[in-house]
Amino acid sequence: MGLFVQKYGGSSVSEAERIQRVAERIVATRKDGHDVCVVVSAMGDTTDELLDLAHQVSPLPPGRELDMLLTAGERISMALLAMAIQSLGLSARSFTAARQG
Repeated sequence: MGLFVQKYGGSSVSEAERIQRVAERIVATRKDGHDVCVVVSAMGDTTDELLDLAHQVSPLPPGRELDMLLTAGERISMALLAMAIQSLGLSARSFTAARQG
């Protein structure tokens, strides 16, 4: 039918129950015959917590290392969401932009 792009912010994936609900919405969209691409943010306040940690260990964190640190939050969310989708019987894989190709 079409490609649906769904974006879920940090509060939508802040805990296991919410991740499960997001997975159910994605699976329902797919079962309606649509292709689905999902973008997720880091869980809850993860990004803020990581920024705080970075500034605790370095007054001026190097850009590359800060980028690597902050992507950790999104990687956690996408991996957990892919697991939740798979547990509902649908194929899912997590990708960073670089790995997506």
